[in-house]
Amino acid sequence: MNIINFEHISKVFGEKTIFAEASVGIQEGDKIGIIGMNGTGKTTFLKMAAGLEVPDHGQIVKQNGLKIAYLSQDPEFPKGATILSYIQDDENVWKVQSNLQQLGIADYEESVSHLSGGQKKKLALAKVLASDFDVLLLDEPTNHLDTRMMGWLEEYLRKFKGTILMVTHDRYFLDCVTDHILEISHGQIYSYEANYSGFLELKAAREEMELAAERKRQSVLRIEMEWAKRGCRARSTKQKARLERLEMLKNGEAPVKDQTVELDSVETRMGKKTIELSHVCKSYGDKVILNDFSYILLKNQRLGIIGPNGCGKTTLMKLLAGIIRPDSGEIQVGETVKVGYFAQEEQEMNDNQRVIDYVKDIAEYVTTKEGKISAAKMLERFLFTPDMQYSPIGKLSGGEKRRLYLLGVLCGEINVLLLDEPGNSLDIPTMTVLEDYLNSFQGIVITVSHDRYFLDNVADRIFAFDGSGHLQQYEGGYSDYLLKKESEDISVNLQKAPQKEEKKAESPSKNTWKQHEKKLRFTYKEEREFAVIDDEIAGLEEKIEDLERQMEVHATNSVKLKELMEKKEEAEGKLEEKMDRWVYLNDLYEQMQK
Repeated sequence: MNIINFEHISKVFGEKTIFAEASVGIQEGDKIGIIGMNGTGKTTFLKMAAGLEVPDHGQIVKQNGLKIAYLSQDPEFPKGATILSYIQDDENVWKVQSNLQQLGIADYEESVSHLSGGQKKKLALAKVLASDFDVLLLDEPTNHLDTRMMGWLEEYLRKFKGTILMVTHDRYFLDCVTDHILEISHGQIYSYEANYSGFLELKAAREEMELAAERKRQSVLRIEMEWAKRGCRARSTKQKARLERLEMLKNGEAPVKDQTVELDSVETRMGKKTIELSHVCKSYGDKVILNDFSYILLKNQRLGIIGPNGCGKTTLMKLLAGIIRPDSGEIQVGETVKVGYFAQEEQEMNDNQRVIDYVKDIAEYVTTKEGKISAAKMLERFLFTPDMQYSPIGKLSGGEKRRLYLLGVLCGEINVLLLDEPGNSLDIPTMTVLEDYLNSFQGIVITVSHDRYFLDNVADRIFAFDGSGHLQQYEGGYSDYLLKKESEDISVNLQKAPQKEEKKAESPSKNTWKQHEKKLRFTYKEEREFAVIDDEIAGLEEKIEDLERQMEVHATNSVKLKELMEKKEEAEGKLEEKMDRWVYLNDLYEQMQK
Protein backbone atom coordinates (compact mmCIF):
# COMPACT_ATOMS: atom_id res chain seq x y z
CA MET A 1 0.00 0.00 0.00
CA ASN A 2 1.36 3.43 -0.99
CA ILE A 3 1.68 5.84 1.91
CA ILE A 4 3.17 8.74 -0.14
CA ASN A 5 2.39 9.45 -3.80
CA PHE A 6 4.26 11.98 -5.95
CA GLU A 7 1.83 12.71 -8.79
CA HIS A 8 3.10 14.48 -11.93
CA ILE A 9 5.31 16.87 -9.96
CA SER A 10 7.30 19.65 -11.62
CA LYS A 11 9.89 21.88 -9.98
CA VAL A 12 12.07 24.61 -11.48
CA PHE A 13 14.82 26.65 -9.80
CA GLY A 14 15.69 29.67 -11.94
CA GLU A 15 16.40 28.28 -15.40
CA LYS A 16 17.10 24.75 -14.12
CA THR A 17 14.37 22.10 -14.34
CA ILE A 18 14.61 19.71 -11.39
CA PHE A 19 11.45 17.64 -11.97
CA ALA A 20 9.27 17.50 -15.09
CA GLU A 21 5.93 15.69 -14.68
CA ALA A 22 7.60 13.04 -12.48
CA SER A 23 5.57 10.43 -10.58
CA VAL A 24 6.46 7.74 -8.04
CA GLY A 25 4.82 5.91 -5.13
CA ILE A 26 6.35 5.04 -1.74
CA GLN A 27 5.05 1.88 -0.09
CA GLU A 28 4.88 1.10 3.62
CA GLY A 29 8.05 -0.63 4.81
CA ASP A 30 10.17 0.37 1.78
CA LYS A 31 13.83 1.07 2.51
CA ILE A 32 14.77 3.42 -0.33
CA GLY A 33 18.10 4.86 -1.42
CA ILE A 34 17.92 8.00 -3.59
CA ILE A 35 20.78 8.51 -6.02
CA GLY A 36 21.69 10.85 -8.84
CA MET A 37 24.23 13.46 -9.89
CA ASN A 38 24.75 16.45 -7.60
CA GLY A 39 22.20 19.14 -8.40
CA THR A 40 19.59 16.73 -9.85
CA GLY A 41 17.16 17.23 -6.95
CA LYS A 42 17.82 14.53 -4.32
CA THR A 43 17.62 16.93 -1.37
CA THR A 44 14.66 18.74 -2.95
CA PHE A 45 12.85 15.38 -3.22
CA LEU A 46 13.41 14.68 0.50
CA LYS A 47 12.26 18.18 1.46
CA MET A 48 9.07 17.75 -0.57
CA ALA A 49 8.43 14.41 1.16
CA ALA A 50 8.95 16.17 4.53
CA GLY A 51 6.59 19.02 3.55
CA LEU A 52 9.34 21.64 3.63
CA GLU A 53 9.13 22.25 -0.15
CA VAL A 54 6.16 22.12 -2.51
CA PRO A 55 6.16 21.30 -6.23
CA ASP A 56 5.38 24.05 -8.75
CA HIS A 57 2.84 21.71 -10.37
CA GLY A 58 1.38 18.34 -9.45
CA GLN A 59 0.67 17.11 -5.94
CA ILE A 60 2.07 14.97 -3.12
CA VAL A 61 -0.55 12.83 -1.36
CA LYS A 62 0.25 11.33 2.06
CA GLN A 63 -1.60 8.82 4.20
CA ASN A 64 -3.58 10.45 7.02
CA GLY A 65 -1.78 10.61 10.38
CA LEU A 66 1.61 9.75 8.86
CA LYS A 67 4.45 10.73 11.23
CA ILE A 68 7.61 11.85 9.41
CA ALA A 69 11.10 12.52 10.83
CA TYR A 70 13.67 14.40 8.73
CA LEU A 71 17.46 14.75 9.08
CA SER A 72 18.72 17.56 6.87
CA GLN A 73 22.14 17.65 5.24
CA ASP A 74 23.08 20.76 7.25
CA PRO A 75 21.10 20.74 10.55
CA GLU A 76 20.31 24.07 12.24
CA PHE A 77 20.44 24.64 16.01
CA PRO A 78 19.13 27.34 18.40
CA LYS A 79 21.60 30.15 19.04
CA GLY A 80 23.64 29.65 22.23
CA ALA A 81 22.37 26.10 22.78
CA THR A 82 24.35 23.43 24.62
CA ILE A 83 23.98 19.76 23.83
CA LEU A 84 21.92 19.29 27.01
CA SER A 85 19.58 22.23 26.35
CA TYR A 86 19.06 21.06 22.76
CA ILE A 87 17.93 17.58 23.83
CA GLN A 88 16.33 18.40 27.21
CA ASP A 89 12.91 19.28 25.80
CA ASP A 90 12.66 15.96 23.99
CA GLU A 91 10.18 13.56 25.60
CA ASN A 92 12.55 10.67 24.82
CA VAL A 93 15.63 12.40 26.20
CA TRP A 94 17.03 9.10 27.54
CA LYS A 95 16.87 7.63 24.04
CA VAL A 96 18.68 10.68 22.64
CA GLN A 97 21.43 10.30 25.25
CA SER A 98 21.72 6.59 24.53
CA ASN A 99 22.12 7.38 20.80
CA LEU A 100 24.70 10.06 21.60
CA GLN A 101 26.73 7.50 23.57
CA GLN A 102 26.69 5.20 20.53
CA LEU A 103 27.79 8.10 18.32
CA GLY A 104 30.70 9.02 20.61
CA ILE A 105 29.35 12.23 22.21
CA ALA A 106 29.46 12.27 26.05
CA ASP A 107 30.00 15.90 27.19
CA TYR A 108 26.46 17.30 27.34
CA GLU A 109 27.60 20.69 28.70
CA GLU A 110 29.50 21.46 25.47
CA SER A 111 28.20 24.41 23.47
CA VAL A 112 26.76 23.37 20.12
CA SER A 113 28.64 26.23 18.45
CA HIS A 114 31.95 24.58 19.51
CA LEU A 115 31.10 21.31 17.78
CA SER A 116 32.58 20.29 14.43
CA GLY A 117 30.30 19.84 11.43
CA GLY A 118 30.42 16.08 11.92
CA GLN A 119 29.53 16.30 15.62
CA LYS A 120 26.59 18.59 14.84
CA LYS A 121 25.33 16.04 12.32
CA LYS A 122 25.61 13.28 14.93
CA LEU A 123 23.72 15.37 17.50
CA ALA A 124 20.88 15.98 15.06
CA LEU A 125 20.89 12.30 14.04
CA ALA A 126 20.69 11.14 17.68
CA LYS A 127 17.64 13.37 18.28
CA VAL A 128 15.87 12.40 15.04
CA LEU A 129 16.28 8.66 15.71
CA ALA A 130 14.83 9.06 19.21
CA SER A 131 11.59 10.63 17.93
CA ASP A 132 8.34 8.82 17.12
CA PHE A 133 7.93 8.32 13.35
CA ASP A 134 6.54 6.07 10.63
CA VAL A 135 8.74 7.47 7.84
CA LEU A 136 12.41 8.38 8.28
CA LEU A 137 14.03 10.81 5.82
CA LEU A 138 17.84 10.98 5.98
CA ASP A 139 20.03 13.32 3.92
CA GLU A 140 23.64 12.07 3.95
CA PRO A 141 23.45 10.30 7.37
CA THR A 142 26.81 8.50 6.92
CA ASN A 143 28.92 11.66 6.48
CA HIS A 144 31.47 11.93 9.31
CA LEU A 145 30.59 8.52 10.80
CA ASP A 146 33.47 6.11 11.37
CA THR A 147 33.19 2.37 10.64
CA ARG A 148 31.90 1.37 14.10
CA MET A 149 29.21 4.06 14.09
CA MET A 150 28.17 3.19 10.53
CA GLY A 151 27.82 -0.44 11.63
CA TRP A 152 25.55 0.66 14.48
CA LEU A 153 23.42 2.82 12.15
CA GLU A 154 23.20 0.01 9.56
CA GLU A 155 21.90 -2.36 12.24
CA TYR A 156 19.40 0.23 13.52
CA LEU A 157 17.99 0.90 10.05
CA ARG A 158 17.80 -2.80 9.14
CA LYS A 159 15.74 -3.52 12.27
CA PHE A 160 13.44 -0.48 11.78
CA LYS A 161 10.02 -1.72 10.61
CA GLY A 162 8.85 1.57 9.05
CA THR A 163 9.71 3.35 5.80
CA ILE A 164 13.11 4.89 5.05
CA LEU A 165 14.10 7.33 2.30
CA MET A 166 17.74 8.35 2.35
CA VAL A 167 20.33 10.09 0.24
CA THR A 168 23.81 8.64 0.67
CA HIS A 169 26.91 8.17 -1.48
CA ASP A 170 28.09 5.12 0.53
CA ARG A 171 27.52 2.19 -1.82
CA TYR A 172 28.17 -0.57 0.73
CA PHE A 173 25.70 1.17 3.07
CA LEU A 174 23.10 1.20 0.27
CA ASP A 175 23.71 -2.51 -0.34
CA CYS A 176 23.30 -3.37 3.36
CA VAL A 177 20.22 -1.27 4.17
CA THR A 178 18.08 -0.62 1.08
CA ASP A 179 15.69 -2.81 -0.90
CA HIS A 180 14.63 -0.09 -3.38
CA ILE A 181 16.54 2.55 -5.36
CA LEU A 182 15.07 5.76 -6.76
CA GLU A 183 17.26 7.34 -9.43
CA ILE A 184 16.67 11.01 -10.23
CA SER A 185 17.85 11.85 -13.75
CA HIS A 186 16.91 14.59 -16.23
CA GLY A 187 13.76 15.59 -14.34
CA GLN A 188 12.41 12.03 -14.06
CA ILE A 189 12.33 9.47 -11.23
CA TYR A 190 13.17 5.85 -12.03
CA SER A 191 12.26 3.16 -9.51
CA TYR A 192 14.21 -0.11 -9.06
CA GLU A 193 13.21 -2.91 -6.69
CA ALA A 194 16.75 -3.78 -5.64
CA ASN A 195 19.69 -2.65 -3.53
CA TYR A 196 22.59 -0.75 -5.13
CA SER A 197 24.24 -3.80 -6.75
CA GLY A 198 20.91 -4.90 -8.21
CA PHE A 199 20.21 -1.34 -9.37
CA LEU A 200 23.39 -1.31 -11.48
CA GLU A 201 22.21 -4.41 -13.37
CA LEU A 202 18.61 -3.19 -13.75
CA LYS A 203 19.71 0.26 -14.93
CA ALA A 204 22.01 -1.28 -17.56
CA ALA A 205 19.08 -3.42 -18.76
CA ARG A 206 16.75 -0.36 -18.90
CA GLU A 207 19.27 1.68 -20.88
CA GLU A 208 19.83 -1.20 -23.30
CA MET A 209 16.06 -1.49 -23.88
CA GLU A 210 15.83 2.26 -24.49
CA LEU A 211 18.71 2.10 -26.98
CA ALA A 212 17.12 -0.89 -28.74
CA ALA A 213 13.82 1.00 -29.03
CA GLU A 214 15.70 4.03 -30.39
CA ARG A 215 17.55 1.89 -32.97
CA LYS A 216 14.20 0.49 -34.11
CA ARG A 217 12.70 4.02 -34.32
CA GLN A 218 15.62 5.23 -36.43
CA SER A 219 15.36 2.18 -38.72
CA VAL A 220 11.62 2.64 -39.31
CA LEU A 221 12.10 6.40 -39.73
CA ARG A 222 14.71 5.80 -42.46
CA ILE A 223 12.36 3.48 -44.39
CA GLU A 224 9.44 5.91 -44.07
CA MET A 225 11.58 8.86 -45.18
CA GLU A 226 12.67 6.94 -48.30
CA TRP A 227 9.02 6.12 -49.04
CA ALA A 228 8.03 9.78 -48.63
CA LYS A 229 10.82 10.89 -51.00
CA ARG A 230 9.50 8.58 -53.75
CA GLY A 231 6.24 10.49 -53.66
CA CYS A 232 2.81 9.51 -52.32
CA ARG A 233 -0.86 10.20 -52.94
CA ALA A 234 -1.91 12.34 -49.98
CA ARG A 235 -5.61 11.96 -50.87
CA SER A 236 -5.53 8.29 -49.91
CA THR A 237 -6.66 7.69 -46.31
CA LYS A 238 -3.98 5.02 -45.82
CA GLN A 239 -1.30 7.31 -47.21
CA LYS A 240 -2.38 10.16 -44.90
CA ALA A 241 -2.12 7.86 -41.87
CA ARG A 242 1.36 6.81 -42.98
CA LEU A 243 2.48 10.45 -43.27
CA GLU A 244 1.12 11.16 -39.79
CA ARG A 245 3.12 8.20 -38.45
CA LEU A 246 6.21 9.61 -40.16
CA GLU A 247 5.72 12.93 -38.35
CA MET A 248 5.37 11.10 -35.03
CA LEU A 249 8.59 9.20 -35.66
CA LYS A 250 10.41 12.44 -36.56
CA ASN A 251 9.15 14.11 -33.35
CA GLY A 252 10.14 11.16 -31.13
CA GLU A 253 12.88 11.87 -28.59
CA ALA A 254 16.02 9.77 -28.26
CA PRO A 255 16.80 8.52 -24.73
CA VAL A 256 18.88 11.06 -22.82
CA LYS A 257 22.23 9.62 -21.86
CA ASP A 258 23.54 10.46 -18.40
CA GLN A 259 26.53 12.77 -18.54
CA THR A 260 29.60 11.80 -16.57
CA VAL A 261 32.52 13.80 -15.31
CA GLU A 262 35.64 13.47 -17.47
CA LEU A 263 38.82 13.48 -15.41
CA ASP A 264 42.03 13.94 -17.33
CA SER A 265 45.19 15.82 -16.51
CA VAL A 266 48.91 15.32 -16.91
CA GLU A 267 50.84 14.82 -13.70
CA THR A 268 54.09 16.63 -13.00
CA ARG A 269 57.13 14.35 -13.18
CA MET A 270 58.37 13.19 -9.78
CA GLY A 271 62.04 12.76 -8.93
CA LYS A 272 63.57 10.02 -6.79
CA LYS A 273 62.72 11.68 -3.48
CA THR A 274 59.06 11.68 -2.48
CA ILE A 275 57.86 12.42 1.08
CA GLU A 276 59.76 10.97 4.04
CA LEU A 277 58.48 11.03 7.62
CA SER A 278 61.09 10.41 10.30
CA HIS A 279 60.16 9.90 14.01
CA VAL A 280 57.19 12.27 13.69
CA CYS A 281 55.27 13.11 16.88
CA LYS A 282 52.13 15.23 17.17
CA SER A 283 49.83 15.85 20.13
CA TYR A 284 47.02 18.21 21.10
CA GLY A 285 47.12 18.61 24.88
CA ASP A 286 47.01 15.13 26.42
CA LYS A 287 45.78 13.54 23.19
CA VAL A 288 48.58 11.81 21.27
CA ILE A 289 47.93 11.80 17.51
CA LEU A 290 51.25 10.40 16.23
CA ASN A 291 53.94 8.79 18.33
CA ASP A 292 57.35 8.29 16.69
CA PHE A 293 55.94 7.58 13.22
CA SER A 294 58.37 6.94 10.36
CA TYR A 295 57.50 6.09 6.76
CA ILE A 296 58.78 6.70 3.22
CA LEU A 297 56.11 7.12 0.57
CA LEU A 298 56.77 5.07 -2.56
CA LYS A 299 56.11 6.27 -6.11
CA ASN A 300 52.60 5.48 -7.39
CA GLN A 301 51.55 4.22 -3.96
CA ARG A 302 47.85 4.10 -3.00
CA LEU A 303 47.33 4.49 0.77
CA GLY A 304 44.01 4.39 2.62
CA ILE A 305 43.88 5.91 6.13
CA ILE A 306 41.17 4.66 8.51
CA GLY A 307 40.30 4.97 12.19
CA PRO A 308 37.60 6.27 14.56
CA ASN A 309 36.53 9.91 14.54
CA GLY A 310 38.99 12.18 16.32
CA CYS A 311 41.94 9.78 16.12
CA GLY A 312 44.00 12.15 13.94
CA LYS A 313 43.41 11.18 10.30
CA THR A 314 42.90 14.78 9.13
CA THR A 315 45.86 15.91 11.24
CA LEU A 316 48.07 13.42 9.40
CA MET A 317 46.81 14.74 6.05
CA LYS A 318 47.56 18.32 7.08
CA LEU A 319 51.06 17.29 8.15
CA LEU A 320 51.65 15.72 4.73
CA ALA A 321 50.24 18.82 3.01
CA GLY A 322 52.56 21.08 5.05
CA ILE A 323 49.63 23.00 6.60
CA ILE A 324 50.74 22.13 10.15
CA ARG A 325 54.12 21.10 11.56
CA PRO A 326 55.01 18.13 13.79
CA ASP A 327 55.91 18.67 17.46
CA SER A 328 59.09 16.70 16.85
CA GLY A 329 60.60 14.62 14.10
CA GLU A 330 60.97 15.65 10.48
CA ILE A 331 58.96 15.55 7.24
CA GLN A 332 61.15 15.89 4.15
CA VAL A 333 59.52 16.66 0.78
CA GLY A 334 61.30 16.12 -2.53
CA GLU A 335 61.91 19.17 -4.73
CA THR A 336 59.76 17.81 -7.57
CA VAL A 337 56.81 16.89 -5.34
CA LYS A 338 53.67 18.91 -6.03
CA VAL A 339 50.83 18.23 -3.58
CA GLY A 340 47.11 18.68 -4.23
CA TYR A 341 44.93 18.60 -1.09
CA PHE A 342 41.18 17.99 -1.28
CA ALA A 343 40.19 18.91 2.29
CA GLN A 344 37.22 17.55 4.22
CA GLU A 345 36.13 20.99 5.40
CA GLU A 346 33.85 23.10 3.24
CA GLN A 347 36.06 25.59 1.42
CA GLU A 348 35.39 29.29 1.60
CA MET A 349 34.36 30.45 -1.86
CA ASN A 350 33.31 33.89 -2.98
CA ASP A 351 29.63 33.37 -3.77
CA ASN A 352 29.71 36.42 -6.06
CA GLN A 353 32.64 35.13 -8.12
CA ARG A 354 31.79 33.52 -11.46
CA VAL A 355 32.44 29.78 -11.72
CA ILE A 356 34.82 30.19 -14.67
CA ASP A 357 36.86 32.85 -12.86
CA TYR A 358 37.39 30.45 -9.93
CA VAL A 359 39.14 28.01 -12.30
CA LYS A 360 40.99 30.70 -14.26
CA ASP A 361 42.53 31.97 -11.01
CA ILE A 362 44.15 28.51 -10.69
CA ALA A 363 45.00 27.88 -14.36
CA GLU A 364 43.90 29.51 -17.65
CA TYR A 365 44.89 26.31 -19.47
CA VAL A 366 45.32 22.77 -18.16
CA THR A 367 47.71 20.23 -19.70
CA THR A 368 45.97 16.93 -20.44
CA LYS A 369 46.89 13.80 -22.41
CA GLU A 370 45.23 15.47 -25.42
CA GLY A 371 47.25 18.67 -25.03
CA LYS A 372 46.39 22.02 -23.42
CA ILE A 373 42.69 22.77 -22.95
CA SER A 374 40.99 25.90 -21.63
CA ALA A 375 39.39 26.42 -18.24
CA ALA A 376 35.98 26.55 -19.97
CA LYS A 377 36.56 23.14 -21.57
CA MET A 378 37.66 21.63 -18.26
CA LEU A 379 34.49 22.98 -16.66
CA GLU A 380 32.39 21.32 -19.37
CA ARG A 381 34.12 18.02 -18.60
CA PHE A 382 33.05 18.51 -14.98
CA LEU A 383 29.42 19.01 -16.12
CA PHE A 384 29.35 22.80 -15.77
CA THR A 385 27.39 24.05 -18.79
CA PRO A 386 28.30 27.40 -20.39
CA ASP A 387 25.36 29.02 -18.59
CA MET A 388 26.56 27.66 -15.23
CA GLN A 389 30.14 28.81 -15.91
CA TYR A 390 29.10 32.46 -16.08
CA SER A 391 26.78 32.22 -13.07
CA PRO A 392 27.93 33.15 -9.55
CA ILE A 393 29.21 30.31 -7.34
CA GLY A 394 26.43 31.09 -4.84
CA LYS A 395 23.88 29.54 -7.23
CA LEU A 396 25.56 26.10 -7.12
CA SER A 397 24.32 23.28 -4.90
CA GLY A 398 26.59 22.00 -2.10
CA GLY A 399 27.63 18.98 -4.19
CA GLU A 400 28.35 21.15 -7.25
CA LYS A 401 30.61 23.38 -5.14
CA ARG A 402 32.56 20.30 -4.01
CA ARG A 403 32.89 19.17 -7.63
CA LEU A 404 34.22 22.63 -8.55
CA TYR A 405 36.67 22.44 -5.64
CA LEU A 406 37.91 19.02 -6.86
CA LEU A 407 38.43 20.44 -10.35
CA GLY A 408 40.48 23.28 -8.85
CA VAL A 409 42.72 20.76 -7.04
CA LEU A 410 43.30 18.66 -10.17
CA CYS A 411 44.05 21.71 -12.34
CA GLY A 412 47.28 22.22 -10.39
CA GLU A 413 49.15 19.50 -12.37
CA ILE A 414 50.02 17.61 -9.18
CA ASN A 415 51.85 14.33 -8.55
CA VAL A 416 50.72 13.71 -4.94
CA LEU A 417 46.97 13.76 -4.29
CA LEU A 418 45.60 13.91 -0.74
CA LEU A 419 41.86 13.20 -0.46
CA ASP A 420 40.15 13.74 2.91
CA GLU A 421 36.68 12.13 2.87
CA PRO A 422 35.92 12.71 -0.84
CA GLY A 423 32.73 10.67 -0.54
CA ASN A 424 31.09 13.12 1.88
CA SER A 425 29.77 15.39 -0.87
CA LEU A 426 30.69 13.92 -4.26
CA ASP A 427 27.88 11.94 -5.89
CA ILE A 428 28.19 8.24 -6.80
CA PRO A 429 28.75 8.75 -10.58
CA THR A 430 31.57 11.24 -9.84
CA MET A 431 33.10 8.86 -7.27
CA THR A 432 33.05 6.05 -9.86
CA VAL A 433 34.86 8.22 -12.42
CA LEU A 434 37.29 9.42 -9.72
CA GLU A 435 38.13 5.79 -8.91
CA ASP A 436 38.97 5.10 -12.57
CA TYR A 437 41.04 8.29 -12.75
CA LEU A 438 43.04 7.41 -9.62
CA ASN A 439 43.83 3.93 -10.93
CA SER A 440 45.56 5.53 -13.95
CA PHE A 441 47.06 8.49 -12.02
CA GLN A 442 50.85 8.42 -12.29
CA GLY A 443 51.60 9.66 -8.79
CA ILE A 444 50.95 9.05 -5.10
CA VAL A 445 47.38 8.89 -3.77
CA ILE A 446 46.58 9.06 -0.04
CA THR A 447 42.94 9.04 1.01
CA VAL A 448 41.11 9.26 4.31
CA SER A 449 37.71 7.67 3.82
CA HIS A 450 34.90 5.81 5.55
CA ASP A 451 33.63 4.80 2.11
CA ARG A 452 34.55 1.10 2.13
CA TYR A 453 33.65 0.64 -1.55
CA PHE A 454 35.98 3.50 -2.55
CA LEU A 455 38.87 2.13 -0.47
CA ASP A 456 38.47 -1.32 -2.01
CA ASN A 457 38.71 0.17 -5.50
CA VAL A 458 41.57 2.61 -4.83
CA ALA A 459 43.86 1.57 -1.94
CA ASP A 460 46.59 -1.08 -2.09
CA ARG A 461 47.69 -0.54 1.52
CA ILE A 462 45.67 0.42 4.59
CA PHE A 463 46.99 2.32 7.63
CA ALA A 464 44.71 1.99 10.68
CA PHE A 465 45.05 4.27 13.72
CA ASP A 466 45.12 2.14 16.88
CA GLY A 467 44.17 4.96 19.29
CA SER A 468 47.59 5.34 20.91
CA GLY A 469 49.35 7.34 18.21
CA HIS A 470 50.52 4.33 16.23
CA LEU A 471 49.49 3.17 12.78
CA GLN A 472 48.98 -0.52 11.95
CA GLN A 473 49.79 -1.46 8.35
CA TYR A 474 47.68 -3.88 6.27
CA GLU A 475 48.25 -4.88 2.65
CA GLY A 476 45.36 -4.62 0.17
CA GLY A 477 42.06 -2.75 0.25
CA TYR A 478 39.44 -2.37 2.96
CA SER A 479 37.98 -5.89 2.57
CA ASP A 480 41.49 -7.35 2.88
CA TYR A 481 41.97 -5.29 6.06
CA LEU A 482 38.70 -6.64 7.50
CA LEU A 483 39.70 -10.26 6.82
CA LYS A 484 43.11 -9.70 8.43
CA LYS A 485 41.52 -7.94 11.43
CA GLU A 486 38.99 -10.75 11.93
CA SER A 487 41.83 -13.26 11.76
CA GLU A 488 43.74 -11.30 14.42
CA ASP A 489 40.64 -11.11 16.67
CA ILE A 490 40.05 -14.88 16.35
CA SER A 491 43.71 -15.50 17.23
CA VAL A 492 43.37 -13.32 20.36
CA ASN A 493 40.17 -15.15 21.40
CA LEU A 494 41.83 -18.52 20.93
CA GLN A 495 44.69 -17.43 23.14
CA LYS A 496 42.17 -16.42 25.82
CA ALA A 497 40.30 -19.76 25.59
CA PRO A 498 41.33 -22.53 28.07
CA GLN A 499 44.30 -24.44 26.70
CA LYS A 500 44.95 -28.10 27.50
CA GLU A 501 48.40 -29.12 28.64
CA GLU A 502 50.53 -30.40 25.77
CA LYS A 503 51.30 -34.12 25.85
CA LYS A 504 54.89 -35.21 26.13
CA ALA A 505 56.48 -36.37 22.91
CA GLU A 506 56.06 -40.10 22.36
CA SER A 507 58.73 -42.43 21.05
CA PRO A 508 58.97 -42.71 17.25
CA SER A 509 58.02 -46.39 17.38
CA LYS A 510 54.61 -45.53 18.80
CA ASN A 511 53.85 -43.24 15.86
CA THR A 512 53.12 -46.32 13.77
CA TRP A 513 50.46 -47.61 16.18
CA LYS A 514 46.80 -47.25 15.35
CA GLN A 515 45.70 -44.49 17.74
CA HIS A 516 42.20 -44.18 19.18
CA GLU A 517 40.85 -40.66 18.58
CA LYS A 518 40.47 -38.90 21.91
CA LYS A 519 36.88 -37.76 22.47
CA LEU A 520 36.28 -34.11 23.31
CA ARG A 521 34.90 -33.52 26.80
CA PHE A 522 33.87 -30.57 28.95
CA THR A 523 36.06 -29.81 31.93
CA TYR A 524 34.16 -29.88 35.24
CA LYS A 525 34.11 -26.05 35.26
CA GLU A 526 32.86 -25.88 31.64
CA GLU A 527 30.11 -28.42 32.37
CA ARG A 528 28.82 -26.35 35.32
CA GLU A 529 29.09 -23.15 33.23
CA PHE A 530 27.20 -24.71 30.28
CA ALA A 531 24.35 -25.80 32.58
CA VAL A 532 23.59 -22.25 33.83
CA ILE A 533 24.73 -19.92 31.02
CA ASP A 534 21.29 -19.70 29.35
CA ASP A 535 19.71 -18.53 32.63
CA GLU A 536 22.53 -16.01 33.19
CA ILE A 537 22.01 -14.53 29.70
CA ALA A 538 18.25 -14.28 30.28
CA GLY A 539 18.89 -12.59 33.64
CA LEU A 540 21.19 -9.97 32.05
CA GLU A 541 18.62 -9.28 29.28
CA GLU A 542 15.91 -8.74 31.94
CA LYS A 543 18.24 -6.44 33.88
CA ILE A 544 18.86 -4.30 30.75
CA GLU A 545 15.11 -4.06 30.08
CA ASP A 546 14.50 -3.01 33.72
CA LEU A 547 17.22 -0.34 33.47
CA GLU A 548 15.63 1.02 30.27
CA ARG A 549 12.27 1.30 32.06
CA GLN A 550 13.95 3.16 34.92
CA MET A 551 15.64 5.52 32.41
CA GLU A 552 12.23 6.46 31.02
CA VAL A 553 10.95 7.21 34.56
CA HIS A 554 14.01 9.34 35.45
CA ALA A 555 14.37 11.01 32.02
CA THR A 556 14.39 14.52 33.54
CA ASN A 557 16.91 13.69 36.31
CA SER A 558 20.27 13.97 34.54
CA VAL A 559 22.30 12.67 37.53
CA LYS A 560 20.16 9.56 38.00
CA LEU A 561 19.94 9.08 34.25
CA LYS A 562 23.72 9.08 33.90
CA GLU A 563 24.01 6.50 36.73
CA LEU A 564 21.45 4.23 35.04
CA MET A 565 23.14 4.58 31.65
CA GLU A 566 26.48 3.52 33.17
CA LYS A 567 24.81 0.47 34.77
CA LYS A 568 23.15 -0.36 31.44
CA GLU A 569 26.49 -0.14 29.56
CA GLU A 570 28.13 -2.39 32.20
CA ALA A 571 25.29 -4.95 31.87
CA GLU A 572 25.53 -4.83 28.06
CA GLY A 573 29.28 -5.47 28.29
CA LYS A 574 28.71 -8.52 30.53
CA LEU A 575 25.98 -9.76 28.18
CA GLU A 576 28.36 -9.53 25.21
CA GLU A 577 31.02 -11.53 27.12
CA LYS A 578 28.43 -14.17 28.09
CA MET A 579 27.24 -14.44 24.48
CA ASP A 580 30.83 -14.98 23.26
CA ARG A 581 31.28 -17.67 25.93
CA TRP A 582 27.91 -19.24 24.99
CA VAL A 583 29.05 -19.54 21.35
CA TYR A 584 32.32 -21.21 22.41
CA LEU A 585 30.61 -23.73 24.74
CA ASN A 586 27.91 -24.60 22.21
CA ASP A 587 30.49 -25.17 19.46
CA LEU A 588 32.39 -27.48 21.82
CA TYR A 589 29.17 -29.30 22.79
CA GLU A 590 28.28 -29.89 19.10
CA GLN A 591 31.73 -31.35 18.43
CA MET A 592 31.28 -33.69 21.44
CA GLN A 593 28.09 -35.06 19.90
CA LYS A 594 29.80 -36.06 16.64
